[in-house]
Amino acid sequence: MESNLQNLKLKIGDKAPDFNLPGADGKAYSLDSFRGKMILVIVFMCNHCPYVQGSLDRLKAIQADFGIKGVQIVGINSNDEVNYPEDSFDKMVEYSRMHKHNFPYLRDEDQKTANAYGAQCTPECFVFDSHRALRYHGRIDNSPKDANAVQTTDLRNALEAMVHNKKVMIELTPAIGCSIKWR
Repeated sequence: MESNLQNLKLKIGDKAPDFNLPGADGKAYSLDSFRGKMILVIVFMCNHCPYVQGSLDRLKAIQADFGIKGVQIVGINSNDEVNYPEDSFDKMVEYSRMHKHNFPYLRDEDQKTANAYGAQCTPECFVFDSHRALRYHGRIDNSPKDANAVQTTDLRNALEAMVHNKKVMIELTPAIGCSIKWR
């Protein structure tokens, strides 16, 4: 699935909706938890999606490369766990440990956060500046399943511009992935 760029709930410049969600690390998180970070990347993701699985190492590399520059990635899983038990909170805890996430992985069980952001698929990125205004929305890159086929590193490009106080040249790209599994 590709996200529809015509029906976006959050527009470039809009403020990040707040949340209060449990993390796979046992802590609770809200927007305020990341107030010390210059840039916040919210990635809607899950355990079972092959697009997320194919992109996870690149997401962890982005966090490793940009974390020292004030960037924080936060993964949020909003999938229905009744029909997709592999995306349950317990499975998220296992998945996060097994894959050694270097960023918080949060559970949006009631799907209110995904709805507030207008998230449509996994993985789907929302990048906010220090004022928590949206500066980039879309995909990680053009090839979520195959790292060797990546030609356009959209998320990295947006972050590179932002850490240098430059305008993000391409603010919107269609996210490519599995649809969020709504109840």
